[in-house]
Amino acid sequence: MVEKINLEPPAVIRNRPKIQDVARVAGVSTATVSRTLSKPEAVSKATRDMVLEAVQATGYRADHAARNLRRRRSGAIVVLVPNLGNPFFSQILAAIENTMSAAGYSVLIADTMQPQFRKQQILEHLHNNSADGMIVLDGSMAEEFLRSETAGIAASPVVFACEWTDKLRYPSVRIDNHSGAAMAVRHLIDLGHCKIGHIAGPAHNVLTTARREGFKAELKASGLKIRSEWDFDGDFSIEAGIQAAQSWFDLDNRPTAMFCASDEIAFGFISELNSRGIRVPDDVSVVGFDDIDIARHFIPPLTTIHQPRNDMGEMAARKLLANILGVASADQQDKLLLPVELIVRKSTAAPK
Repeated sequence: MVEKINLEPPAVIRNRPKIQDVARVAGVSTATVSRTLSKPEAVSKATRDMVLEAVQATGYRADHAARNLRRRRSGAIVVLVPNLGNPFFSQILAAIENTMSAAGYSVLIADTMQPQFRKQQILEHLHNNSADGMIVLDGSMAEEFLRSETAGIAASPVVFACEWTDKLRYPSVRIDNHSGAAMAVRHLIDLGHCKIGHIAGPAHNVLTTARREGFKAELKASGLKIRSEWDFDGDFSIEAGIQAAQSWFDLDNRPTAMFCASDEIAFGFISELNSRGIRVPDDVSVVGFDDIDIARHFIPPLTTIHQPRNDMGEMAARKLLANILGVASADQQDKLLLPVELIVRKSTAAPK
């Protein structure tokens, strides 16, 4: 049995790390490192994980091993992202890149929200063996695009991360959005709020549906009213928060707390209210969702639901890599559900 070892890199590693450096950090022989990178299915999962982590820790570029790994493969994957301008995706993409590059794979990123995005071009990558698989972060991709019999990608592994589709069965790595929303509402209720509103994400989005259902379920479980005039439509953007703040301001009976389906919505909401002389959390408490980097630095620092974005990207990449190589996935689950965490900061307080 292989024991877990310390994966911190040595104090001094040469500018161009060698396979010996990887072996020393992983605590295995150079032959084991070579075998892991050239034929990963021939070693145990524990050894494979240690070597890949050591490759990342040392910065080793396994170019010669990657050539062996890519026999009859392109050595590239495609990642579909719904909006590259959204800072939420940065950590996920970085983790995918780090994990895949450690195995000798390059990553091609396509923004599905851009006018020049062409589905046919993505299909050509898969048809022509220009890409060995795909990670999809956009759950709104048309069913006909992903369906094997029409897209012709039956032999190309696909893994969903963050978002997903219930219409087709693909492996996915996601968080428990329902529980996260309920956790946010429970925090507001525990502070003493009984008038709680919601600003949702885009219509027909799986995240929007799950978070709205979690919001309503926690209100119902606590015996609180669900008022339609306090449930605002949105689209995960700052602009959606601004528009919701304008509607909130015009209400005769305003909720004293708001659960926003994304941090960016919360930023827009708080900013617009501030321009109208409404203070957060003195006049209204606000909870976001995602915990993007700026959330802790916003004024006031945002209470929000933390998503383990780095873990999500790494696990999605490892699941895809396992499928490409035809080896067992580390978790053995088609749907991997990651836990979320409530991060309490200064945008929430007890109602006056």
